Amino acid sequence: MQANAVVKVGNLEIGNDKPFTLIAGPCQLETRQHAFDMAGGIKEITDKLGIGLIYKTSFDKANRTSRNAKRGLGLELAMPIFEDLRKEFGVPVLTDVHEREQCAEVAGSVDVLQIPAFLCRQTDLLEAAAQTGLAVNVKKGQFLAPWDMKNVVAKIVDAGNPNVLATERGVSFGYNTLVNDMRAIPIMKEQCACPVVIDATHSVQQPGGQGNASGGDRRMVPYIARAAVSLGVGAVFIETHEDPDNAPSDGPNMVKLADLEALLTNLQKFDRLAKAA
Repeated sequence: MQANAVVKVGNLEIGNDKPFTLIAGPCQLETRQHAFDMAGGIKEITDKLGIGLIYKTSFDKANRTSRNAKRGLGLELAMPIFEDLRKEFGVPVLTDVHEREQCAEVAGSVDVLQIPAFLCRQTDLLEAAAQTGLAVNVKKGQFLAPWDMKNVVAKIVDAGNPNVLATERGVSFGYNTLVNDMRAIPIMKEQCACPVVIDATHSVQQPGGQGNASGGDRRMVPYIARAAVSLGVGAVFIETHEDPDNAPSDGPNMVKLADLEALLTNLQKFDRLAKAA
């Protein structure tokens, strides 16, 4: 079995040769009302631009810098909200899983399971996610070379699930710094043979850069996104928030919701050029 070159999520088809799909939402699930406001705001933009949307948010941010940082609503409260978001807006939902036991429980309420970068080599977690039958988005660890991802993807495919997305989100470069080597996009496309995603917001993160929290520089998001889209990707991952400077997590690297439409409009131009070529 090989990974699927085109991964179907709901009515969406994600492929490196197809118009990019947007994976977007706030870093963590804050409240039910906030999730509905954000999903509605993002969908209004993507409907206007004709972009497929997968709504992303995390029910638990288990890898926060500080033990005292907010982590989200938790699994029990989040699942009904995810189910209602799918019904209300007709969009697929993506969320992270951190433990293999969570996979089966979460699978009934979402459409895509995401493996965090720090956990991308955890075989038991990858196999448990694969066995749900849902599409699995795996973020490349900050410690991995792009060619290492073929082994990560193979674990999921060998567990019986060819619906895999591989996400580039930068690599550690010294302390508190990530950089993007754009060679990773064509290398992962070739060696993983699955749709590749660019995570444009976590790529500009500064892990632990604020001492007890991660920093970032959202001004750099458009540059990372344009560079990756110009190489041809299946999806663009962008965390967004109406007031990122007061968000409970990842605020410094999240795009302001008010700026999202202009960014996506610009990315579509690069995407059309890349796919036409």
